[in-house]
Amino acid sequence: MKFDRRDVINDPTAMAELVKIGVMTTPVTVIDGQVVVGFDRGKLKDLLDC
Repeated sequence: MKFDRRDVINDPTAMAELVKIGVMTTPVTVIDGQVVVGFDRGKLKDLLDC
């Protein structure tokens, strides 16, 4: 499975993307446009099993 890890502390572009989706906390996972804030095992599993 391919993923991109983004460092919002050292990468201003990554921080801007986080602000754009309206989230000011980490971790944030975006899967096919679906935003998962925090570690929600059930939601992550559901999105990855599709």
